[in-house]
Amino acid sequence: MGSLSSPALRPVLLSPYGRHRIVFLLTTLLTFAAADVTHVARPGLGFGGGLPEREPAAVGMSAERLGTIDRVVQRGVEAGGYPGAAVVVGRKGYSVWSRGFGTLDWTKKTRVSAQESVYDVASLTKVVATTTAIMILVDQGKVDISAPVSRYLPDFSGGLKDKVTVEHLLTHHSGLPAGRELWRIADTPAEARAAVLAAPIQCAPGRCYAYSDLGADLLGFVAEAASGQPLDTFLERQVFTRLGMSDTRFRVGAADVGRTAPTEIAPPRGYPLRGEVHDENAFALGGVAGHAGLFSTATDLSVFAQMMLDGGTYNGVRIVSEATVDRFTRRTAGHRALGWDTCDGGAGCGQYMSTRAYGHTGFTGTSLWIDPDRNMFVILLTNRVHAAKARRPSQVIADVRNDLADAAVLAVMDDPDGVRAMPVSFRADVAKDWNRPVRTRASSAAARRRAAAARAAAARKAKANSGSAKSGSKTSGSAKSSSAKSSSAKSSSAKSSSAKSSTAKKASTTKKSTAKKPVAKKASTR
Repeated sequence: MGSLSSPALRPVLLSPYGRHRIVFLLTTLLTFAAADVTHVARPGLGFGGGLPEREPAAVGMSAERLGTIDRVVQRGVEAGGYPGAAVVVGRKGYSVWSRGFGTLDWTKKTRVSAQESVYDVASLTKVVATTTAIMILVDQGKVDISAPVSRYLPDFSGGLKDKVTVEHLLTHHSGLPAGRELWRIADTPAEARAAVLAAPIQCAPGRCYAYSDLGADLLGFVAEAASGQPLDTFLERQVFTRLGMSDTRFRVGAADVGRTAPTEIAPPRGYPLRGEVHDENAFALGGVAGHAGLFSTATDLSVFAQMMLDGGTYNGVRIVSEATVDRFTRRTAGHRALGWDTCDGGAGCGQYMSTRAYGHTGFTGTSLWIDPDRNMFVILLTNRVHAAKARRPSQVIADVRNDLADAAVLAVMDDPDGVRAMPVSFRADVAKDWNRPVRTRASSAAARRRAAAARAAAARKAKANSGSAKSGSKTSGSAKSSSAKSSSAKSSSAKSSSAKSSTAKKASTTKKSTAKKPVAKKASTR
């Protein structure tokens, strides 16, 4: 390999993504080298093993009804919505349905395992990582959610920014836009961070709801400022290691790439992604961001979900106070809680979870829903962004998410409201619009541009043809004049002969018509 100053490597070094790639690889190597030091199991935590398992009947659930989960998730695989999926359903402190479906990619070489397969969880990062960090810092008295963000981030100030509070960021009511294309405008993580801080406020804080990745990124910056540590380091020490979540981290170590589900095959970075964050803006921020970047397994996330159900503690280890868990998971602004979303129908939580249920989804095809009234949770991890074969993978994952939640709730046999009737069919059984041909909308900007260009080209061609016709008309004018007289004579002669011919044709037609009548009558009797 040549030196870093060699001509062959110069284009790579000059490219923003080339520099990001080098930083990412170096950081990954350092993280992997330090893994033996930071991932130390605590006694009694069952390091990396997840929750203890129980038969469904032992926790008041029907195994037969839970079997519906296998059918609907497998239908998503068969329809081409995703190559594989990991599922864990837990209740009353136990894992009751832990399954792997399909494979990590479409080569079908590596089967998915709920315990071992690592997935890019996308926006689950917002709740499992960023919101949890804020919760811990609230407990420690280092963050006040009613305080302006500028108290922690002085660079985020001026105008309406001075009115944005930490709570506004948590409920997506800050007035910030959904996002910015950081990967286009920033060459380094520092520049990407500056672009987040410089994002404009588009609406008075507290008045408008706009789901914003930028708000989550700012929350990550707040956590770093209040804790004095990088976000990933703080979470590793305060949450993941203490819970025994050994496969949960922002950067996948080199040894674990093989069991990590790949995502995009042709991203702007120019190479297939596996073990590297799918979200381009999270990558621009260095792979650690408040809105995305976390990797985990379904088993690890089951421990986290149980910690939340147990009021912030797991296996004797306190992560967050019970009062803070209650505060952050209650509806606060519309259907939003603090950081978390709530089950408001159509959010991937099905139609049977309780009104106190909370959770989140991730763009890569992930979801986590927790129902405290039934003391249960449902986890789904997929990589539906990996060269999906279905024409509408977003519809596939939406239906499977809802079916999974519904099947889990319908399997509860000790519900105080009684056992619910199972539907005749689930969404995945109908598979509505999963593979309906995708139509190109004529109203799209690209279509309008193409149509305008086609009309302009047609107009130019018509104009050119018109000019050619006029030129030809002038040169043939005299010829037309000289032949007009003979043409007139021929015309008068033709009219005379035409009249005779017409009389003869009428006579002939009358005879033929009379001759055909018996034939037609005979044919109609068959």
